[in-house]
Amino acid sequence: GLITVNGKVVDKSQFSVDPINDKIVVDGEELVYKKYAYLVLNKPKGYVSATTDGAYPTVVELAPIEFNHREIFPCGRLDKNTLGLMLLTNNGPLSHKLLAPKRHVSKKYYFKAEDNVTECDRVRLESGVDIGGYVTAPCTVEMINPKEGYITLTEGKYHQIKLMLKAVCNKIEYLERVTFGTLTHDESLERGQWRYLTEEEIALLAEAAK
Repeated sequence: GLITVNGKVVDKSQFSVDPINDKIVVDGEELVYKKYAYLVLNKPKGYVSATTDGAYPTVVELAPIEFNHREIFPCGRLDKNTLGLMLLTNNGPLSHKLLAPKRHVSKKYYFKAEDNVTECDRVRLESGVDIGGYVTAPCTVEMINPKEGYITLTEGKYHQIKLMLKAVCNKIEYLERVTFGTLTHDESLERGQWRYLTEEEIALLAEAAK
């Protein structure tokens, strides 16, 4: 007796509804149907960017259990030990567009290097370096001090930033994504916490994917 559809009590589990046009109320609260789910996550260390993995916990496991049937997945990937902003969604077409190299959707990362990044290193990184048979696209490197800075990419090859630093005889000690397209890292979220995207954030992401 707690569920009503268009004002009428429903007491049969096989009752069919139109989620778009019917008014469905559960215990006094109206349900709003949304085809797609969008969550922003502050990824912690030790989680892999996958829906399932036999060896390590996945970022999807950090979302509430009720999202299991929504088949959400990480939009793009961060290495197991890379932290920060990650988008989880079940909108495959949008995810594909956001990750397509030709869209030039930027991703910004804060990094700490083992050794000093010289001005020569910075110029080489921005111009593109060979990371094993592939020359990276031009990027932006902003140094805070000789060992810390931000790097902004428009592509996302496997272990790309680590390999880029290796190409200039250096090594990444810490890496955290701080922006993804129009999304910015939410500092109010603790490691492992998530929140829903706002309607404005969703609209801006869709615009960035065009």
